[in-house]
Amino acid sequence: MSDYTRHAAFCDGTESYRIPSQPKPGDTLRLRLRTAATEGLEAYIFINDSEGERLEPVEVRGRFVFFEYVMTCPEELFTYYFLINDGSDAFFYTSAGAEEGARPEYRFRIMPGFSTPEWAKGAVMYQIFTDRFCNSDPVNSVMDDEYSYLGKHVKRVIDWNKLPEAEDIRNFYGGDLTGVRKRFDHLMYMGVEAIYFNPLFVSPSNHKYDTQDYDHIDPHFTIIPRDEGEVLAEGDNDNSHAKRYITRVADLDNLKASNEFFAEFVKEAHERGIRVILDGVFNHCGSFNKWLDRQLIYDGTPGYEKGAYVSADSPYRTFFNFRKDSWPNNDSYDGWWGHPTLPKLNYEKSPALFEYIMQVAEKWVSPPYNCDGWRLDVAADLGMSPAFNHFFWKEFRKRVKAANPEAIIIAENYENSENWLLGDEWDTIMNYEAFMEPVGWFLTGVDKHSDSYRGELLDNNNAFWATMRHNMAKMDTPSLQTAMNQLSNHDHARFMTRTNRRVGRLSSAGSAAASEGIMPCCMREAIVIQATWPGAPCVYYGDEAGVCGWTDPDNRRTFPWGREDRSLMDFYKQLLGMHKAYKVLKTGSFKYLAGTKGVISYARFNEEEVFIVAVNNNEYDINVSIPVWETGATDETVFVRMVITYDSGYSYSAEMYRIENGQLGLHMDRFSAIVFKNLPSSFLPGSAV
Repeated sequence: MSDYTRHAAFCDGTESYRIPSQPKPGDTLRLRLRTAATEGLEAYIFINDSEGERLEPVEVRGRFVFFEYVMTCPEELFTYYFLINDGSDAFFYTSAGAEEGARPEYRFRIMPGFSTPEWAKGAVMYQIFTDRFCNSDPVNSVMDDEYSYLGKHVKRVIDWNKLPEAEDIRNFYGGDLTGVRKRFDHLMYMGVEAIYFNPLFVSPSNHKYDTQDYDHIDPHFTIIPRDEGEVLAEGDNDNSHAKRYITRVADLDNLKASNEFFAEFVKEAHERGIRVILDGVFNHCGSFNKWLDRQLIYDGTPGYEKGAYVSADSPYRTFFNFRKDSWPNNDSYDGWWGHPTLPKLNYEKSPALFEYIMQVAEKWVSPPYNCDGWRLDVAADLGMSPAFNHFFWKEFRKRVKAANPEAIIIAENYENSENWLLGDEWDTIMNYEAFMEPVGWFLTGVDKHSDSYRGELLDNNNAFWATMRHNMAKMDTPSLQTAMNQLSNHDHARFMTRTNRRVGRLSSAGSAAASEGIMPCCMREAIVIQATWPGAPCVYYGDEAGVCGWTDPDNRRTFPWGREDRSLMDFYKQLLGMHKAYKVLKTGSFKYLAGTKGVISYARFNEEEVFIVAVNNNEYDINVSIPVWETGATDETVFVRMVITYDSGYSYSAEMYRIENGQLGLHMDRFSAIVFKNLPSSFLPGSAV
């Protein structure tokens, strides 16, 4: 009886079990718990560390009974958990499920007044590394020898299909926002609801994580009305001589035109139903930055103050921590991880810098730009202490949400983000810990950089679920529903390459090896998981077209327009379309159901709809039995197969399935995934298997 009782128990933070799901102080709050309808079963709720209070049942539904606790939502954060006792077994129920103890980090948590934007919950996102997406206006492209970066001249790559070099940082393919606009139809075809752009601000590298000017969109991505001056002569690395570059990125008329172009771009995206998320790099800037001006880009240019590298009297001197008083040309500033090209921003000693960045944060989510949020680069690294880091992000949230209450705040963080997800800092995170990494390990056995292979994690359903359970349990539901779920991105190896289960990088293995031995069947399994897992599925540009690539810089290959894998693209489109079509896949409950070696199964469900997902990553066929009764399905429930993938392809042909004794029995082909959905109770199928 105890095993049954534990599997029957359920609660989460969705609108079915927390009403309202994002309560405000003073709201009447209903907290619900589902248990087995076992005679004599008792349930208790514990608020914070108080004594347990016995619950009374309010509804019986089939094999389940629902308990409810009604309270007035307080002002402050609080936690809760349950104790269930069926007479033969007693256990706690937390956000991690049935437990012997109620570990504090797993307790349900409510931050009164905290909410994430409705549009972002389960939104289909699409990441664009602009230089490599589409070049539609060669006139604004970086020119050969336009300036020097890291001791060598930048280079324009004419052949769009040329693969990245190992030293790629100063190579430019010319992708721009006109190109993105030209491909809006493709994004609409894929069902994209939000674009996440890698940095767009003026910067000298092709990745642009070394911001030169936070106030302006790089004219190389937009338009350059005034385009004059000489490029660098051969052998000359003095950027004060890079007159063409200085005109392009420092001329105030050019910058004004660039921002105006961007405002119109965002307006058109919004008219297409596509939101725009910017990448904010606020931990550090670049050595080209106008506040530092180590490259003397702005020295003597009309409209600019002296940079802090140039003069001790610079208004920006406090923006950086200089270890020596050695002006002019003071290179003793702190760099992030010691990199002189990435000066660390010195917020603690500079209220002026703090206020400047807060105004930047407000500016781009406000008219006339009206961007829809920020992705925050290395957000946990900002500042010189944890205390200041939290202070900064609390203020950042206040300012951004006041300017645009619908803006989303997504942080990059590779470690435990629990302390930033308490309702007053970040909305959510790039979901490495509770999506990218466990999915990658289970399906490929390769880490996200393709730097290591761990055979003990390949097909390890227990490790997969233990990792997911642990990390998902530490995120409140509004954060989980908006978490950015990626298979690939600009920092990690393309997922298609990781399916070859090989360790390698561009410098050691070469470009061709990234496409050797790949397994599209495994990619399809991953897409099924991405489209049905809690969170916002985020496609890295080109993944839908079958692009391969080792980790940075090989993962930044150009989009293969005209050479796409049309079959994969159609499959991705269909799965994302399914995700968009059903609310339950965006905000419904999640429950892991069963697994064995190489096999996982789980459900997304609410009071009306149930989706069942099963994945077999083994090299052999297998029969599985899935306990769908745990979702509320009964033996009268009929499921229809929505999609099936297999070793050589996929199919959308529908097939009906019945339940026997609460179990869905399946025969699964090798390397396959199946998605089922319940039919309305009024539907009477002519036949079911």
